[in-house]
Amino acid sequence: MRKIAIYGKGGIGKSTTTQNTVAGLAEMGKHVMVVGCDPKSDSTRLLLGGLGQKTVLDTLRSEGEDVDLEDIRKKGFANTICVESGGPEPGVGCAGRGIITSINLLEQLGAYAETEKLDYVFYDVLGDVVCGGFAMPIREGKAQEIYIVVSGEMMAMYAANNICKGIVKFAEAGGVRLGGLICNSRKVDNEEEMIKAFASKLGTQMIYFVPRDNMVQKAEINRKTVIDFDPKAPQADHYRNLARAIDSNTMFVIPKPMHTDELEKLLIENGCAN
Repeated sequence: MRKIAIYGKGGIGKSTTTQNTVAGLAEMGKHVMVVGCDPKSDSTRLLLGGLGQKTVLDTLRSEGEDVDLEDIRKKGFANTICVESGGPEPGVGCAGRGIITSINLLEQLGAYAETEKLDYVFYDVLGDVVCGGFAMPIREGKAQEIYIVVSGEMMAMYAANNICKGIVKFAEAGGVRLGGLICNSRKVDNEEEMIKAFASKLGTQMIYFVPRDNMVQKAEINRKTVIDFDPKAPQADHYRNLARAIDSNTMFVIPKPMHTDELEKLLIENGCAN
């Protein structure tokens, strides 16, 4: 079973990319569980057809400690298993605690047990936060592989660089490695070449370039992944290709984060500041 965490700057399209990739893996016959680690609880919405899922924290609040696996997970597209950690009541407590509570509960209830025959577990983690509970997939070895969703925008690359610093910090203790960058295009000038250069500086790879396409928004409005909404669309093939790239990936590294000055120089050299 491969345990993967997806990180990236808030608003970069991380949850959308994760769910579309998972749909591609599920279509290939892989048995996948997605654990949403965002208090917004939107990490499984497209796989569930928009169905609002009761979160782990909400379930614990309403039913106490005596819960079963089926109380906190639902079956989604192509038999994907969907779990949402949830968060505290607004203005109360730390959202990161929800991740810790959820993962611990899933382990206690046997969600990762051999009988489940999972091929993949995906953790969709809030934004670019790599401290506290949000670092748990990295810090405690819950995830073996990290993929960072990025674009050619400065702040997206800055966030990716910071996430790499978090991976370095916990690489030896937790055994986590960076599997690559996923470029979710924003149609920035020279974007693909810039992300490839960025990946090279970090010592990793751009595992896939996902072009920008309105089909993604159309599918989201219809509460579906692109593969589910329009399986013959060119964008569906891009997500299939990304799924295959992750499935066959063998490049896992401890990244080499850049100094901010180096990152800014890279942007200038690739035409962003012209």
